Amino acid sequence: MTELPRRQLNRIARERAFLDAALQLFAAQGYSGTTMDQVAEAAGLTKPTLYQYFPSKEALFARMMLEKRDTMLAGFATPEGGGMVEQLHAFAWRYADTVMQPMMLSLARLILAEVQRFPEIGRAYQAAGPDQLLAALIAFLEGQRAAGRLQFQDAELAAEDLWGLILSAPRTQALYRPDLHQSREALARYVTNGLQVFLRAYSTDPKADLDRLHTLKTPAAAEVIHDA
Repeated sequence: MTELPRRQLNRIARERAFLDAALQLFAAQGYSGTTMDQVAEAAGLTKPTLYQYFPSKEALFARMMLEKRDTMLAGFATPEGGGMVEQLHAFAWRYADTVMQPMMLSLARLILAEVQRFPEIGRAYQAAGPDQLLAALIAFLEGQRAAGRLQFQDAELAAEDLWGLILSAPRTQALYRPDLHQSREALARYVTNGLQVFLRAYSTDPKADLDRLHTLKTPAAAEVIHDA
């Protein structure tokens, strides 16, 4: 594998530092309470350098959210020797391991607290995060329908069903009970059941797909994943 030039590696490292610092600050202080000066200082770099990478706080926030989306969607990359069920299973756990991170939960709580006074913050969060993920889910499910593996009339509703079934309840509990610990086994109960309900409702061969799902193991708890 060809090693990247040092200049490119340095650029990747600086961008990573900015994105990590931004997530920590947004999660601790909210969107409105975070400044570009603070992000630059937390990253250990200069404000002019930050603006070379991200021309505005809005652009920085959007990039941070899109990276999380890409992390979750990496589950749809075709696993070796796998298929749709493996892809759905991988997506479900990447989704769980991303949105159940303490900093992501803290960020979501602060966004909810800010939207009444600053509705533009809610719109920015929705546009950069959930809307982007939903669009990608729709595209994936439509591809599976075209291949004859799924059947539905409304791709958006099918995507919303998948999204809600796999983690809605434990995430809601975690949002409003920050002291609540969700064990891996508890999350697996929701994720597995959600996928079972989805496949029963939408698979063109639910028995075979459910049998395949039952052979898949719960992955080990993931650290923060950076795929982008």
